[in-house]
Amino acid sequence: MPTFGIVRFLLYAFMFVLIFPYLPGSDSNVFKGVSVFLGVLFSLGSSSAIGNMVAGLVITYMRPFKIGDRIKIGDITGDVIEKTMLVTRIRTIKNEEITIPNSSVLSGNTTNYSTNANTQGLIVHTTVTIGYDVPWKDMHQALIDAALKTEFIMPDPKPFVLQTSLDDFYVSYQINAYTREASKQAVIYSNLHQNIQDICNERGIEILSPHYRAARDGNNITIPAGYLPKDYKAPTFGITISKDEGK
Repeated sequence: MPTFGIVRFLLYAFMFVLIFPYLPGSDSNVFKGVSVFLGVLFSLGSSSAIGNMVAGLVITYMRPFKIGDRIKIGDITGDVIEKTMLVTRIRTIKNEEITIPNSSVLSGNTTNYSTNANTQGLIVHTTVTIGYDVPWKDMHQALIDAALKTEFIMPDPKPFVLQTSLDDFYVSYQINAYTREASKQAVIYSNLHQNIQDICNERGIEILSPHYRAARDGNNITIPAGYLPKDYKAPTFGITISKDEGK
């Protein structure tokens, strides 16, 4: 259909060029002057429109996305609802309809989340920072279990964890999981974060992000009270005095 539309437009233009000399009064100076004036106005006023049309033509044959795909253009993320020769329309997760000129689409970067979602799966990922006192094997398992409890996360391929950095106060753990629901990323991330909190609290793992400083003696643990034993008491503040002989 895009090729058919282009060919039809070219045929109409060619036909107009052929019949123009046979129009009544085409030889008069007035007719020629008006034609030149209209041509200049069209040239000056349609430069951006022509740029968008050329960009729309290139996008049509590049096929970076199709109607219904979840994409990201610049800082705008949403589902493609319409593609024309001039603009691309996107509906965000907040039901905002955003119109983007095709020239902006072509000149920027476009991320398509839906291309491989139905075949290889889209990887959703998030990072949590945990102190060095927690064994990394325990943290890996906790994050994997939290991902497997999350709706729309695929059990196969299995989620995996990457330790992205060893910082001064904590280790950065990145959980990666596969999903086929590219258009439900907001819900997936929200549920994944909830499950990470629940799993860590159940297993006594404190999420100390980004920095947390506390004197443990006399201070309550940061895990919510609902996950602690009923007889839990904050440790008392202890002082040890050492006396040397003769003093």
